[in-house]
Amino acid sequence: MILVTGATGTVGSATVAALRAKDVDLRAASRSPEKAMALGVPAVELDWDRPETLAGAVAGVEKAFLLTPVTNQLGSMTRAFVDAAKQAGVRHVVKLSAIGAGPESIALGRQHGAGEEVIQSSGLDWTMLQPNSFAQNFVNYYGVDPAGDCTVSLPLGDGKASWIDARDVAEVAAAVLTDDGHNGKTYVLTGPTALSAAEALATLGEALGHTYTYVDVSEDESRRAMDEAGIPAWLIDAYSELNAVIKNGYASGVAPGMREVLDREGRTFAEFARDLAAGR
Repeated sequence: MILVTGATGTVGSATVAALRAKDVDLRAASRSPEKAMALGVPAVELDWDRPETLAGAVAGVEKAFLLTPVTNQLGSMTRAFVDAAKQAGVRHVVKLSAIGAGPESIALGRQHGAGEEVIQSSGLDWTMLQPNSFAQNFVNYYGVDPAGDCTVSLPLGDGKASWIDARDVAEVAAAVLTDDGHNGKTYVLTGPTALSAAEALATLGEALGHTYTYVDVSEDESRRAMDEAGIPAWLIDAYSELNAVIKNGYASGVAPGMREVLDREGRTFAEFARDLAAGR
């Protein structure tokens, strides 16, 4: 039995789909199991605010794909999951982490690094997946409207990132969860090329037949917009750090993780855009 937590999110739902294609015994865990059942697999409740739901989620599970919410308590949250997993007899945990995770990273990277450390010291088999920022962020968070023209305001300057399609991360996760030889390994996952926000928006516009105008804004303007949207102060700080990483070109590298696991490069941003236009 393989468990996918966070199963209704962007990466989680794609991972469920990739595992379904492999015809494995699978369970989706979500705060809303009713929503998870729409993925076509058995579902169970896992509410991170209710630790008592952990035991039921991991019961009978051999391997788990651990996707956690964005939180500043990731270390303790991961420890609670690991404790329940060990008691249930789980053998292998695959963690969705973040590129650059570790004690010297930005805040989000430090949180993921703390989670990695908990798993690595648990005695369980483990594999870490460290993706770059997702191509899907342009629609999910940056405000791109697939149905019409719009302006996208971001504090990213001309900085480039090797945006990765979340479906590629999901296919890597499915391979790691079903094939041998991945214990104790960390895979850094990126797209095959780096694009600036303006270049990415132009690519999306060409595929979708719309005009997406990039407006570069200051960090202060970005922080004000996040504050007005009700984002907590700690998360505004964390997102601002991440934006600065992209703006300064530190997210532009291309890593070998996709080829190491799947023997292919990740989808290009243009392929992502064409699939989005086709409803895939």
